Amino acid sequence: MAKSRARARIRGDGGQASVSLVAVVPGLVILALAMVQFALAGHAALSAANAARAAARASYTGSDPTDAARAALPPSFREKAEVSARGDRAEVEVEAPRALPFFPVIDVTGSAQLAPDDGIDDG
Repeated sequence: MAKSRARARIRGDGGQASVSLVAVVPGLVILALAMVQFALAGHAALSAANAARAAARASYTGSDPTDAARAALPPSFREKAEVSARGDRAEVEVEAPRALPFFPVIDVTGSAQLAPDDGIDDG
């Protein structure tokens, strides 16, 4: 009699693992996509900061900061990049790529300033 109860209990719990899996998988997929989106935004932020440094260097030396910033950006960011340079300060704004088309647009800004140090004597 004890064996038949154990078998009935085992047979009755057979679908619980499937239901648990179906309940957990969507959450894991959303978490993975969020992590990918944050990685893409981080890449965009680093690219914008690098382009801003290039623009600041170009502005300081008298070159065109917009051309320098666009050249420093990866090709996928160049078209929509907004570059502003005033004096020795430059700012670059790019749109982070989206992991899925329905994700919100994330605009990322990088800025840099290049100037001689004020505390160093020339002689």
